[in-house]
Amino acid sequence: RSYSSPETEGQLLNSFVQYFGDSLERKIKRMPLIEETVLLGDSLLTLPVVVIGNGPSGICLSYLLSGYRPYLSPDAIHPNPILHTKLEEARHLSIIDQDLEYLSEGLEGRSSNPVAVLFDSLLHPEADFGYNYPPVLHWKLEQHNYIPHIVLGKGPPGGAWHSMEGSMLTISFGDWMELPGLSFKEWAASKRRNIKSDRVMPEEIACYYKHYVKVMGLQKNFRDNVYITSVSRLCRGKDDEDRSQLNETISTQQLEIEDGQKSLIKRNWEVRGYQRATDGSHVPFCLFAENVALATGTFDSPGRLQVEGEDFPFVLHSMSDFGAAISKGKLRGKADPVLIVGAGLTAADAVLCAYNNSIPVIHVFRRRVTDTSLIFKQLPKKLYPEYHKVYHMMCTQSHTVDSNLHPAYTSFPEHNVLSFKPEMKCVLQSASGLKKILKFSVALVLIGSHPNLSFLKDQGHSIGHHSNQPITCKGNPVEIDPYTYECTKEANLFALGPLVGDNFVRFLKGGALGIARCLAIRQKKKRELMESGDGGGDGVP
Repeated sequence: RSYSSPETEGQLLNSFVQYFGDSLERKIKRMPLIEETVLLGDSLLTLPVVVIGNGPSGICLSYLLSGYRPYLSPDAIHPNPILHTKLEEARHLSIIDQDLEYLSEGLEGRSSNPVAVLFDSLLHPEADFGYNYPPVLHWKLEQHNYIPHIVLGKGPPGGAWHSMEGSMLTISFGDWMELPGLSFKEWAASKRRNIKSDRVMPEEIACYYKHYVKVMGLQKNFRDNVYITSVSRLCRGKDDEDRSQLNETISTQQLEIEDGQKSLIKRNWEVRGYQRATDGSHVPFCLFAENVALATGTFDSPGRLQVEGEDFPFVLHSMSDFGAAISKGKLRGKADPVLIVGAGLTAADAVLCAYNNSIPVIHVFRRRVTDTSLIFKQLPKKLYPEYHKVYHMMCTQSHTVDSNLHPAYTSFPEHNVLSFKPEMKCVLQSASGLKKILKFSVALVLIGSHPNLSFLKDQGHSIGHHSNQPITCKGNPVEIDPYTYECTKEANLFALGPLVGDNFVRFLKGGALGIARCLAIRQKKKRELMESGDGGGDGVP
C-alpha cells in the first residue's frame, strides 16, 4: 500500500477485517472508525490498543504486539555472568514471558528505566564500555500472540526523523538506532548505501524506519496523515459494567441513576481526530480503545523564550526552517550575523550549518562554558570532532566588555535574551545585569522541544511526576510503572520513549518490551475469562 495514497473511510473500515477475522466483519463495518455525527450510544467495536505516534517507539511497540518474540540465542553467552545465569533459567521462554523486574535487577545503564537498561543490554551487550558484542537474542514470529492494534502518525513511519535536518550526523551510532530483527548495517548494504562512518545522517535513519515497517509486515497496523484532537475516557453505568464483563468489544456510554445520582465507571478510551487527504480535506474519525499508548516523542512543540518579539517572522525555532532559509539564498550576502540561542546539540548543528555556509554567528546561551552539565562534556572528542570544534569556539571566541565581534563567530556565555525588536535587533542581558543591543539578520531559538499532548485533558499535565506542570523529557516526564510503562495516575494509558525520559532509540525499545508484556498478560487473562464463561455456562464467579 502506498503511504501517500488516500483511503476512503470505507477502505479504512474494511482493512480492520484482517485483524479480527471474518466472524467480526459485520461489527467492523459498523464502524471502529466513525463519522463525528454518529451517536456514541451505538454498539461499536473497541480495539485492544491504539498507539499514538509512529516514530521508532511506535514502530517497535507494533513489532512486539504483532507477535514477534525475543528468545535467548542457542549459543549466546551474555558477558554479564549474573544476567546470563538468569537468562539460562528460563531459556525456553521468550523474554516477554519472563519476570522483567527479576532480569533487570542490578543492571546499570544510561537510562533511569530498568527495563530499558535490560533490553539494551540484551541487544547491545556492554555497549557503554566500548564493546561491540552481537545481540544475545533471536526473534520468532508467533502469530497467536498478535494483539490487534493501530498506529497513528502525522507522517510516514519514522516520525520526526523525516523532518530532521539531513546534512547533520546522528549523535548515536547507526547500529544503536536500529530496531529489533533488522540490522541497520545489513539494510544499508542491501540498499547499496555508502555508510562512511558509524554515525549516519537522519535521512538514512528515516528511510530505514520506513523500510522496517514494510519488511516486517507491519503496514496493516499503520495509518499516516492522522492528527489526534481528543483522547478521553468513556464512562458507563455500574450495572452495565457488571453485565458485560466478558464482552470487551462492545463500548457504550450509559448512565445509571441511583437515588438521583449518576453512577459512572470509567471505561474504554475514545480517540478522536482527522485524517488529512491529499486534496487537503479533513476526514474526521473516532476510535474506541481498551488501551492507549503514547509514543509521540517530544519534537512537536519547540521550546520558546517567552519574550517580547519572539513571534516576529525573522525569529525561527527549528533547524528545518533555518536550512530552508539558507537553501533559498535568503541569508546570502547579509552583512549582519545570525543569532543562535541555545547550548545543546541542535544549536551546535545550527552553528556548524552557518559556519559551513560562511554566515557569521552570534551564539547566546545561559550557562558558563565550564558548566559540567553541557552536553559537549559527555562526548568523546575522537567520535564527535565537529561538536568539540563548536565547543572550542564557545570557549575561545567569547565576547568581552571591551572587544568587538569576531568575524565568523562570537559567543555570549551567561547571557539571556530580553526581547527582539522589529528592526531586527536583540536585547541581551549578562549575568551581571549589563544590557547590550545587537543587530542580526535572522534569529534561531533552539532551546529544546516539548511534546504536544493537547489532545489529553489539561494537556496531560496530570500524568507527570509533578502534577499540573507541562510534560518535559528531563524535568517532568510521564510518571509510569517502571516495568509495565503504564501511567501510575491513569489506568490503561501507557507512555514510552522521550515522554518517559528515554531520548535515545537504544533505550526506548525497553518501553515497547514492558508494554507488550503487560498487554500480553492481560489478553491472556481475558481469554481465560471468556473461555471459562463460555465453557461453564455460569459466567465468571
